[in-house]
Amino acid sequence: MPNGSGVQATRAQAPQLVPQPRDPVTLVVRRRVRPGQQEAFESLVSGISDTLLRWPGHLGTGVVRPVPGQREYTMVVRFDDTANAASWEDSPERAEWLQRMAPLLDGETTLEQQPGLEFWFTPPGSPVLSQPRRWKMLVVTLLALYPTSLLLTVLIGPALAHLPLALRALLQAALVVSLMTYLIMPVATRGFRRWLQP
Repeated sequence: MPNGSGVQATRAQAPQLVPQPRDPVTLVVRRRVRPGQQEAFESLVSGISDTLLRWPGHLGTGVVRPVPGQREYTMVVRFDDTANAASWEDSPERAEWLQRMAPLLDGETTLEQQPGLEFWFTPPGSPVLSQPRRWKMLVVTLLALYPTSLLLTVLIGPALAHLPLALRALLQAALVVSLMTYLIMPVATRGFRRWLQP
């Protein structure tokens, strides 16, 4: 989409999976910066990140900086659902940042939406963002997982007692993973956001 200063933003081909309204969403934005404009661009990225910290449903922001000799930056922004992601995409605040950024860019900006579970973990071998320390992620995950698992065992354990052990474990695991992915972890990562920052 036009960003107001001649630089076009093109949306990458949408994935086959269509996100539901409450699915978490990751926005991946790639921009190539004009030679000599990296410092000014970094300053604007910092301002955008500060604005996003106050945005409803924002779960985190990461920046993959170019390797030496390259000029493409990748910005990854996570939201708890499609509505909050769309609210940011259509906001006057974002439009103002894009307008300020446009003179610093060379070529097209691409925007891609990745729905689903990506916000919870990054697969090994993926480009590394500014990730929290592993022990901090472990602590937050444990603080979220233990009470969730215990509560489900107490609430539904007796009702499932007549089922075979393997089926009972599968049903409980499915409930725990669903709650962790769509409810508990978005709340936990938002609540511990400042502590998790590297």
